Formats: sequence, C-alpha cells, structure tokens
Amino acid sequence: MMRNIIISILTVCIITSVTYAAGPGLDNALEISTSALTAQKIRMNVIADNIANVDTTKTPDGGPYRKKTVVIQTKEFLRGRGFISALRGPGGVLGGVQVSAIAEDTSTPLTKVYDPAHPQADANGFVYYPNVNMTEELVDLTQTSGAFETNVIVFNNTKSMMQTALEIGR
Repeated sequence: MMRNIIISILTVCIITSVTYAAGPGLDNALEISTSALTAQKIRMNVIADNIANVDTTKTPDGGPYRKKTVVIQTKEFLRGRGFISALRGPGGVLGGVQVSAIAEDTSTPLTKVYDPAHPQADANGFVYYPNVNMTEELVDLTQTSGAFETNVIVFNNTKSMMQTALEIGR
C-alpha cells in the first residue's frame, strides 16, 4: 500500500512537472488521470466479457467467441504534435490516453476438442472453443485493477495538492 502511495506521489510530481513545462498545471494531471480511469474501466469490462464467454461455442455470427483486447493509445496533443515535441517546445500539452479500438484476437488459435455428442460439433466431431485463457484473463484483470487503483490515488493526490495550493493562496 505504501509503495502505491509513493508511486502515485512520484507520478503526480512527474506529471505536474511535465505539464508545468508544457503549459497547464494540475488540472491537466486530473484530465490525464480521468482518461486513464476511463480506459481501465473499459478494459475491465472487456476482460469480464472474455471471462463470461469462456465456453461460448456459438455467437450470433455463427462461430465461437473470440477473445477481445483493448488497444489504448495516447490522446492527440494540441497542434498535432508528438510526445517529444510536446516536451521540448511550448504549446504541446499531454492529453492522457484513450481507447482506440476493441479488437478480436485472431492470432491465438481456437481450442479444438473432440466431442461428437456436442450440438456444435463439426462433421469430424470437433468442437471449437474460444481462445480465452482464464489464467491470462485473471492476471490481466488484476493488473488492470491495480492500474485503476493507482490512477484513483493519483487523482486524489492531485486534487489534494490543488486544495492545498488554494489554502496557501488565502
């Protein structure tokens, strides 16, 4: 727990120094944390869908369910500039992250099981199960939950720093 707090404080310091150099202050750090919270929430929902469909052999499309993955990328910066340019020159502002796509995993093969009595068995008696690995999904869920929790801590610490700055100004 203490490790997460230290990491979040360091993250806020880094974000604050970067955003200060780029222009806006702590409010941009709040936007970054909020965008990360939204992205991690979507990622948790997709992982939950994968877990719920671990045994789905027939979807409305006709085939077995395929694992879905979330693609997260940085948001566009002001003036269309890249990350390095944003850090080096005025006008570039870090914008957080966004979900750019929810993609089906077609690189991992489906699990093929011989079960001629299954209603979804093909002519050779094989049933194709989703390419969802429960162990991987649970690890991803734990990792995503930790990232979500860390971003909540960063958000709250940033908010606290803003409140302290207002109290100093009184």
